Amino acid sequence: ELEHEEHVDHEEEEDEEEEEEEEEEFLEIFEKLEGELDELEHEEHEEHDDEEEEDEKIHEILEDLEEELDEFEHKEHVGHEEEEEEEEEIHEIFEELEEELDELEHEEHEEYEEEEEEEEEEEEEEEDE
Repeated sequence: ELEHEEHVDHEEEEDEEEEEEEEEEFLEIFEKLEGELDELEHEEHEEHDDEEEEDEKIHEILEDLEEELDEFEHKEHVGHEEEEEEEEEIHEIFEELEEELDELEHEEHEEYEEEEEEEEEEEEEEEDE
C-alpha cells in the first residue's frame, strides 16, 4: 500500500509539475502576445498620427491653391476690365483722329476751292487786261 501511495503521490507530483510548466509556457506565450499587441497598437497610433499630419498638409496645400486660383481669377478679371478700358480709350482716340482728319480734309478742300477761285480771278483779270 505504501508503495502504491508513493507511486500515486509521485504521479500527482509529476502531474502538478506538468501543469505548472504548462502554466508557465502559457504565461510566457500570453506575455509575448500582449507585448506584440502593445507594439501593434503603438504602430497603429503612429500611423494614425502620420495620416492626420498628411491630411492637414493636403488641406493646407488645397487652401493655398484655392487662394492662388482666387487671386489669378481676380487678376484676370481686373486685367479684362483694364483691357476693355484701353480698347475704349483707343476707340475714342481713333474717333478723335478721324474727326481731325475730316476737318483737315475739309480745310484742304476749302483751301483748294479758294485757290481755284483765286486762279480763276487772276485769269479773268489777265484776260481783262
